[in-house]
Amino acid sequence: MNYLVVGAGNASRPVARLLNYLGHNVTVTDLKDMDSFKIEFQRSLKEMESEGVVLDLNNQNPTLDGIEAVYMPPTLPESAPIYKLIKQSDVEILTNEKFSKIVNDLIPVDIIGITGTMGKTTTTFIITSLFRQAGYNVWACSSLVNNLVSEAIIDGIVKGKARDCDIAIFELPHGTIGLLNSLNIKIGLLTNIGEDHLSEFGGSVELYQQRKLILESMSETLIANYSCFDIISPLRDNALYYALDEDVDFKGTVGDESLTVEYGEDSFTTPFYMMSYFFENSVAASAVALTYGVKKEDIICALTEFKGLPAHMDNVGTYNGRKVILDSAFLYDGMKITLDYFKDESVVLFLDHFDTLSVRDKAEVGQLISDYNLKCVIASGFNEVTQEVEMDAAQEILDAITNPDILKVAVEDIEIAACETLKYSEPGDIILHMGPLIAYDRLTTVDKIMRGLEEGVKKYE
Repeated sequence: MNYLVVGAGNASRPVARLLNYLGHNVTVTDLKDMDSFKIEFQRSLKEMESEGVVLDLNNQNPTLDGIEAVYMPPTLPESAPIYKLIKQSDVEILTNEKFSKIVNDLIPVDIIGITGTMGKTTTTFIITSLFRQAGYNVWACSSLVNNLVSEAIIDGIVKGKARDCDIAIFELPHGTIGLLNSLNIKIGLLTNIGEDHLSEFGGSVELYQQRKLILESMSETLIANYSCFDIISPLRDNALYYALDEDVDFKGTVGDESLTVEYGEDSFTTPFYMMSYFFENSVAASAVALTYGVKKEDIICALTEFKGLPAHMDNVGTYNGRKVILDSAFLYDGMKITLDYFKDESVVLFLDHFDTLSVRDKAEVGQLISDYNLKCVIASGFNEVTQEVEMDAAQEILDAITNPDILKVAVEDIEIAACETLKYSEPGDIILHMGPLIAYDRLTTVDKIMRGLEEGVKKYE
C-alpha cells in the first residue's frame, strides 16, 4: 500500500519506519528541511531513508497523488492545507488505535508497561533487573536509552528483539502511550500522577491524567501507587496498590541499609544500599515481579546488587577534591528528596534549563531551593529543544531564590555551568546537578557536563 506520513516529528517517525518494515511504500512529508531537525532526529530520518522510506522534506505543498492511506499526527493543525486535503479525500486514515494494534500483533510475549509522572524510568530499570535475575530474556525499552521510547520499541521490532525475548518491559511516557494506546498489557504499573507536561495539554490536569490513565484500560492487572487511589478506584475495584508505610497490597518499610516488603501473608527483607526515591520504586518493581510470579529469592538477590542507574544520584567521581553527583530530578517532589538527602553537606548546585517539550514553573524551583543552605546556585540559560540561549529562564529561577546566603550565578549553557562549579566550590564540597535534560537527552547532556568539569579542573586547580 502507498502511505503518506505527514510530518517527521516524534509520532510520525516510528509510524513511517514500521510501515516500511511491513512492506508498504512510505513517503514522509514535512515543511522543514533536514538541517532544521536536531542531530539525533536527523540520524533517525537518515536511517529510515536507508531502509527505503522516501523523505519529502521542505515541501510546502504536498499532494495525495498515488496515495492510498495516510497517517496524521495528533499535533497536525486543522488549518494546515494537507489536513484539509486529506479530509476532502477518500484515502484511508491510519489512526493511533489502528497503528497500536499493528504493533501489538508484532509482540508475541507478555508486556509489562510502566507510566507515571515521576519514577517510571527508575522503576522500569529495576523491574528489568529483577526479571533478568530470575532468568528471563528481557526486551526493555526506556528513556534511559532512548528518550523517545516509541522509536525504541519500533527499532526493537525491526531488529528482531520482539521475537527473541521472553518478556517485554516498556516505559510508557505520555507521548508513547498516546501513540501506542491499544496494547495488551499483562501488568500495568502507575507510579504517580503529578502536575507536569501541562503545557502540552493546554494547561489541563484532567487531560494529562486521562492520557496516563490509558494504561488502566490496556492492563489486564493494574498496580498503582497508593497516592493514585482516588483516581483509580472509580475505574476499577481490583487494582493493587503499593506504598511505603501504608497498609496496602505491597507495603514497603525502610530499615538501616535494608528494605522490607510485605504482601499478603508473606514478606521479605533485603539488604538495600541505595538512597532517596529508590526505596518506593523498588517496592513498585517488587510488586510487579511478585504479581507475575518471580520468586522473592530472585528479588532479594537483584535488589542486594542494585547500584542505581545513570543520572539518578549518580556519583561520577571526584574533581579537585569535590564529589560530583548528577541527578535528573526536576519536579518539585523529586528535587526536594534529593536536596533533603544533601541538606547537611556543603553543596554547589548547578541547574540546566528546565523547559524541554514542556514549559515548567522556574520560580517554583527557585522557591524550593531557598529552603536549603547551599553555597552557590549556577543556572544555565541554554534551551536544548530550541537550541537557543534564554537567559530569562535562568534568571527566573535565580530571582525566586530569597535565601540571602546563596550566591546566584547565571551562565549561557550547562558546560559553562559545570566548569564554574569548580570556581565556587572547595575541596570537601558536593557539586550537585539537577534538571530534566539528562532524562531528555542523556548522552549529549552528560558529555557536556563532563567536558565542563574537566575544563574547570584545569582552570581552577
